[in-house]
Amino acid sequence: MRRRLTLALIITILSLVTAISIVSAENWPQWRGPMLNGISNEKNLPVKWSTEENITWKLELPAWSGATPIIWGNYIFLNMSEGGVTRKSVVGNLLLWCLDRTKGEVLWKKPLGSGDVVLRKQNMSSPSPVTDGRNVWVLTGTGVLKCFDFKGNEIWAREIQKDYGRFGLNWGFASSPLLYEDSLYIPVLHGMKTDDPSYILRINKATGKTVWRSERPTQAIQESPDAYITPALLKNGGTLELIISGGDCVTGHDLATGKELWRAYGLNPDNNGAYRIVNSPVVADGMIYAGSKYRPYLALRAGGRGDVTDTHRAWVIENGPDVPTPVIDGKYLYMVRDNGVFMCLDSKTGKEIYAQQRLKPGIYSPSPVLADGKIYATNEEGLTTVIKAGPQFEILSENALNDYCLSSPAISEGQIFIRTAGHLYCIGKRVSK
Repeated sequence: MRRRLTLALIITILSLVTAISIVSAENWPQWRGPMLNGISNEKNLPVKWSTEENITWKLELPAWSGATPIIWGNYIFLNMSEGGVTRKSVVGNLLLWCLDRTKGEVLWKKPLGSGDVVLRKQNMSSPSPVTDGRNVWVLTGTGVLKCFDFKGNEIWAREIQKDYGRFGLNWGFASSPLLYEDSLYIPVLHGMKTDDPSYILRINKATGKTVWRSERPTQAIQESPDAYITPALLKNGGTLELIISGGDCVTGHDLATGKELWRAYGLNPDNNGAYRIVNSPVVADGMIYAGSKYRPYLALRAGGRGDVTDTHRAWVIENGPDVPTPVIDGKYLYMVRDNGVFMCLDSKTGKEIYAQQRLKPGIYSPSPVLADGKIYATNEEGLTTVIKAGPQFEILSENALNDYCLSSPAISEGQIFIRTAGHLYCIGKRVSK
């Protein structure tokens, strides 16, 4: 008995050490960071900067993108369009760039195919890459999915549209993959320009082969089946569920099989045909949060099976974001609406902690991130407002880069990385762990 207890204790300690080392490394390996929730554990981060002040380096870029910089150690990965900086141009080629994080210089560029176009705000470089520290995977809006090692060697490649039919979204495919353990999870939620069903893919990261493809039915009409979200990962007791929002509902799926476990309606109570969904679902402390096109925004309790629309709804509010995905610190949910209205809610009840506040005017499309007791909220003009986290509203700084920005900030080793149409900015001094 003692030997078994000792062995169990050793395994527990090793697991904790491994978990701590992963967190302390503070890479930014996916769109929503190291914990898949827009939160970093970094401390003593920059609060003030400008185009010159507190800038370690800046690298000129050929075009804007909705893709966030992905960072691992001394490497930065960018999904890149070759097009000019004018948002009215039609552009051609897509590339994966790898940068030297110390110098801000390009190490290599690898082609991802042609066919890049501009659809409203986005070009086809919108999905953020993902990495596990050995390889990097990148998906384009044209459906090209490739795996490279850190030296730029191509490991495998495939074309999602060639395999499963053309994407049918009104404004082009833009979902970032979710990387977890040995697989990539990719939602293709569409219907405006196709009669083909929406589906979710699980793809083996080592081989590029499909593990499963699960269709996701919807009764949504016109543009409302379209969604541009990245999935969330919910730990529910001893199981993990893949959380998907879009097509007027939120669903939870078995990670091993893709089978739908539960479904909640309520994202489009009036059956509006223009209710495509952009902001991604969020999970925290046994709760699931999902938004629609401004209204409503709802919270669900985890643990249900089947139709949980009425049984597991915790709260709903009428005014949420359209594009930016909220962030939660465990107690408070921080939300930036597209018009710059900032909200702080009790994550369990939806009650407003303080009156809604107005940030500097502008359109807020990048998603806010939370670190060091601060929320970093960037708008499309490249202005990042730093707001104190907690029950009292306080603006700590406003930092202008004066350039078009759709990309959410990334945080790693004491630095903040912000991508605008013209440059990638490395802000602050690096603190190696």
